This record gives sequence, C-alpha cells and structure tokens, in this order.
Amino acid sequence: MDWKLEGSTQKAESPVQQGQDGILEETGEDGLPEGFHLLQIDAEGECQEGETLAAGGTAWCSKNVQRKQRHWEKIVAAKKSKRKQEKERRKANRAENPGICQHSKRFLRALTKEKLLEAKHSGPRLCIDLSMSHHMSKKELSRLAGQIRRLYGSNKKADRPFWICLTGFTTDSPIYEECLRMNDGFSSYLLDITEEDCFSLFPLETLVYLTPDSEHALEDVDLNKVYILGGLVDESIQKKVTFQKAREYCVKTARLPIQEYMVRNHNGKNYHSEILAINQVFDILSTYLETHNWPEALKKGVSSGKGYILRNSVE
Repeated sequence: MDWKLEGSTQKAESPVQQGQDGILEETGEDGLPEGFHLLQIDAEGECQEGETLAAGGTAWCSKNVQRKQRHWEKIVAAKKSKRKQEKERRKANRAENPGICQHSKRFLRALTKEKLLEAKHSGPRLCIDLSMSHHMSKKELSRLAGQIRRLYGSNKKADRPFWICLTGFTTDSPIYEECLRMNDGFSSYLLDITEEDCFSLFPLETLVYLTPDSEHALEDVDLNKVYILGGLVDESIQKKVTFQKAREYCVKTARLPIQEYMVRNHNGKNYHSEILAINQVFDILSTYLETHNWPEALKKGVSSGKGYILRNSVE
C-alpha cells in the first residue's frame, strides 16, 4: 500500500510518457514530450538557442539574421507603398475622367469575346495556311507556334479584329502538338480550325495570298476578300514556296507595299529582307484597317532589323 502511494506521488510530481520504443520520456505542463519543445524554431528571428540579452530578456539574433530581417522589412514596406500609390493613381484617374467606366477583367474578357464572334459574321477574314508544316524542322515549328500566339494576342486587342482560320491543320500533326505545348489555352482560342485546305474552303475568286514574291503590291484591305498567310518559318530560305502554291491554284497574290513606302537603310551587315513573321504581317494589316495609312501600318510591323525605313524618315 505504501508502495502504491509512493508511485502515485512520483507520477504527480514528474509526469512521464512512454514512447514507441518503450522508453519513458519526460513531458511538460502541456502534456507534450520535452523533445518537442526543444525542436521548436523561432521562424521570425531564427535566434540562437539559450542566449538572451541581459537588459530586456529578448532573444539575441546574429548580425546576419538582423540584416535579413531589415531587408525583408524594406521589401514589405516597398510593396505597401507601391499598392498605396497605385490606389491613389486609380482614384485620381477616376476623378479626372469621370465619364470613363473602370471595367472588371471579366467584363473585358466578355467584350473581347463578343468582338471576335462579331468578326466571324461581318469582319475581315484571315487564313493561316498550315499545310506546309512538313517543310519545317522542330525548331521552326516551335517558332511558328509562337507567332500564332502573338498574332492571336494582337487580334484580341484590336478594335476591329479579323476572324482567323487555321487551315490544313490536323490534330495529329507536329505543329498542332507544338501549339498545345507552347500556347496556354490554345484549345479555347476563338478561331476556326480545319483540316481542309484554304483553296477548297472558300471561292477562289475571293482569295488573296500574301507573299513577298508577288509582283502586285497590296493597295487596300477589302472586307470581301479572304487573305491568306503562309504558315512557314523557313530558315533554309526555300524561295517562292507560297507563291508557287498560289499560282498552282490560280489564286491572286499580293505583297505588302514595302517597296512603295520604304527604302533600304544602310547597315553594317548589308542585310535587307521583306520576309516577315506572320504576326508582323498581321500587325500591318490590322493597323492599316484602323488607320488606312500604309506608312503608319508598315512602321508597326517592319522592324529596324529588316533593313528598311520609311521614305519620309530619309527626306
């Protein structure tokens, strides 16, 4: 009886807990083993264990930790200041332009979708002929997929978008796989995708194939025409591929009026090229459709690296 009383007293004064291996571990007032308390880490200070300042009893931190803490505080303060400035800027903008409504992202997405669907019925049409993907390497296909992404992004931002159709585009082709891999949300793009060739999809008299090898300069963008861009990124420079394909189907061809409004600019590499990426050609067509100004449109799409500048820049 005395032994049981002694054991009970010992248990009350020094609680223990049996671990998984049968070893008795001391526990604290909260019932957790003392080992858990020793493993607690101060996430804010990462302070050294067991050292305190004599004056206030605050945990001591190394200079390196203090420096990191000050750096973090500066970052947090800068973010707060930036958010405050942005909030004040929007407030001032609303005060200066009370008639302009600040729309949400959801509303803007709905507006973009509405414009694109309207273009399907009444807007200008643009086909990207992807039936020549067998001419390209894996690297060239990746570049073409990137150009399609940029073209679609520009079309979404346009006040008067085109309706885009990807023709000769099979779901088991390498270019289709590249578009899915490189372009987020490609499967939800608002455009037409078909395996049919552009020459069998539309009346031939409505087609205009845009190629730099054409003898005829494009004078205007006709809403009754369907303009075709050759989906071809050719680093080996196989000449007149798109031009010969258009002639094979007796389709009208046209080139951008670069020669009429631009001149060659002397450069160290003596490089001049009228071959543009499909997204650059689209930027020119889209800008002309809005401005009806070829110099302004060409300035939008013909980069300085092509070796051409506007005539009035020289004069």
